[in-house]
Amino acid sequence: MKLKTRICKRSSIKSTETSQERGKESSNYPLSCVDWSSNEEIYFVSDDHQIYKWSDVSRDSVEVAKLPDDFIPTDLDWLLLGGRSSGGGKGSDTLLISSNDGRFIILNKSARVERSISAHTAAISSGRWSPDGAGLLTAAEDGVVKIWSRSGMLRSTVIQSDEAIRCARWSPSSTAIVFSQGGHISIKPLAANSKLIRWRAHDGLVLSLSWSSQSNIIASGGEDFRFKIWDAQGANLFSSAAEEYAITSVAFNPEKDYLLVGTFNMLKLCHSTGWSYSSARFTSPNVGSFHTLSWSSDGTQVACGTSTGQLIVAYAVEQQLISRNLKATSTSRKSIALQDIANGTNDVLDFPQRVINFALGYGHLVVATTHQLHIYNEKYVNTPIIIDGRNDVRIIEVAKKYFMVVDASSIWVYTYTGRLHLNPRYPGSQAQLPLLNWRCISLGLDVLAIRDSSETSLLHLFDLIPGASRQYEPQSLRAKQQLAEIAACRAGNSDDQFIAFIDNNRELFISETRNLSGGSSNGSNDRLIGATDEIYKIGTQLTSIKWASETNILVGVHDSCYSIWYCPGEGAADPTIIALTTITLDTAEFGKHVAIESFEDAIITFRCAGALLPVNVNIYCEVLHRSLQEGQWQQALKICRLAQHTSLWATLAAVATRKHQLQLSEEAYSAALQIDKVCYLQHLKTLSPSSAEQMAENSLMLGRMLEAETILLHNRKFGQAVALALRMHNWKRALEIAQKHQGDQLDVDLVQKVLRERQRYLKALQRDEWDALYLNYAVKDENSSD
Repeated sequence: MKLKTRICKRSSIKSTETSQERGKESSNYPLSCVDWSSNEEIYFVSDDHQIYKWSDVSRDSVEVAKLPDDFIPTDLDWLLLGGRSSGGGKGSDTLLISSNDGRFIILNKSARVERSISAHTAAISSGRWSPDGAGLLTAAEDGVVKIWSRSGMLRSTVIQSDEAIRCARWSPSSTAIVFSQGGHISIKPLAANSKLIRWRAHDGLVLSLSWSSQSNIIASGGEDFRFKIWDAQGANLFSSAAEEYAITSVAFNPEKDYLLVGTFNMLKLCHSTGWSYSSARFTSPNVGSFHTLSWSSDGTQVACGTSTGQLIVAYAVEQQLISRNLKATSTSRKSIALQDIANGTNDVLDFPQRVINFALGYGHLVVATTHQLHIYNEKYVNTPIIIDGRNDVRIIEVAKKYFMVVDASSIWVYTYTGRLHLNPRYPGSQAQLPLLNWRCISLGLDVLAIRDSSETSLLHLFDLIPGASRQYEPQSLRAKQQLAEIAACRAGNSDDQFIAFIDNNRELFISETRNLSGGSSNGSNDRLIGATDEIYKIGTQLTSIKWASETNILVGVHDSCYSIWYCPGEGAADPTIIALTTITLDTAEFGKHVAIESFEDAIITFRCAGALLPVNVNIYCEVLHRSLQEGQWQQALKICRLAQHTSLWATLAAVATRKHQLQLSEEAYSAALQIDKVCYLQHLKTLSPSSAEQMAENSLMLGRMLEAETILLHNRKFGQAVALALRMHNWKRALEIAQKHQGDQLDVDLVQKVLRERQRYLKALQRDEWDALYLNYAVKDENSSD
């Protein structure tokens, strides 16, 4: 991938003759104030006090307004409230311009000044709208950072110091501010009583900062000729080699994992982990240092202001996606080359509008332009299906049955025939759309999972099976910690669907997406109460995860190794099965910052420093999973007997137990040397086949205590349900069931049975009663004896 650039000459400014002469004279003023007012228009202003608008349609600049002669601009930022791609609408968009005398002005779309405020006693280095549009910050060389309302009323003074502030930026969630002073970077959370995080970042001055909305990491560029990447706690993730000149600007792409770095006469396009895609050098003409970089809201173009006053627009080309036998490459802004390696065909797909996004997988290519979606089937490339009205598509994710797009207005799930299958909505979904990224939304085989952006420990699960009620009323899954990344499994059967997620402590959890409350249908409250029983921890210190495209095999990357879970779903409740079916391999030969590019069939492709590194998983396990999906139990047994590997036997045992194939699971557990489970299975075989007791014991073996209890209660086996709770030492639940169903069991006093077991338990521990529930019964017994 590389950058394609063009210089937008300022000598073509349309105005009067005197204005043209003045424009030519001032063309050498440094251009440090540039921003997009829409995906086709750029506003820029320099020391000549003129505000210009450059249009991508006319490829020309026009004068919009003139600033006062004593107002020297230092920063410019658009607040786009009228729609991301509309470039305004209804006069709601506002422009913020800061000056070197401590003032800032707020202008409306028609360039009329709405507020002019003296904010600081020195030059304002940064003036930025918050990502949520609720306010703005100003940081100045007087060492003060202030937060203002959208109308220009002072809300708070966040930082007061004696050292000048060179640059300041908002966090993507608008809950913190990062700023630089000298060679130090500081993060100030806006929550009450929060502490300032400060660290030494560069040997010289820190000249620029950018905070990624995709990965929540921070990039900095300094006078020491290096750019560096940090996490939100100040830990260094990447430090570049020294360039020839100081790094004057850095900017993360708002929609993709790209970082653009500007220095003297050079732009460098990097991945967000630091390694470089390509560099664009400017020798003729000499453009000087890049003072400012501004990505368009759709993330496809970037506007650059230079020290010689040139306005440069760049966009990325040669973006590549590979899926099995297909390779798609963007050759220009409006064309994609599709190559089929299997039959040797090459097709160039031309589009009437600019390509914003595209995705490849499962034999289909989905391309989003500015106003349309184009769906290509690999067998019928010349006859695409076109969907109109999808503006500014930010995310495309393809799955086996459906594909999902997130655009400026909503989330849409389509079939590959172009039929709208689902338009999911949940409380606050409209307001949270700008905060969605690929880490917090995942499309599985039959499930769409979305992390709530306002409460990041909450997941919304939409069922994609036609006619399912959860298409309109999503079920909720609440984790104990905030979630960093989610992934819904992409294969399996409709009854075996799982969701894996990494929390902020980098621990990996997995849960089912169906029967989440053990079959309870009493409403969402019951789901949330029992949810913690259905979430299982299967790994630690994970940075990213991905499911296989055709099987329920999961791969995850740690800091210096990667793990493959051959049976993460069915075996999640049993730590022994997880241990037997998980392998961990070293990535020392790969290098640092390893990421998962794809996981198709039995091949995992890792990306490290730009290189693609394919790795095979155990092919026997992959074939075993496919046999189990199709219900070919004897074929699965043959595979395990042929390979004679513990992980295969453990996988077969876990799936067979889940499907009530007791004979197969007994042999599999025997081969895996799980003697305790073999004994338990032999006990299960003594119970009546398909009886409530056997089904409950089978669920218990899978670790589903809530499901086992529900089966017994549903079949009015109240005594057995009490006994189950007692076996699990769940004394509170045992007493609750006994009290609730005391009258339903005529021949047995359930409460007395629980109290007798409690007394035996206390006697074995040689302790007195301490539980308040049971103390009440002890007091009642004393009163009745008196």
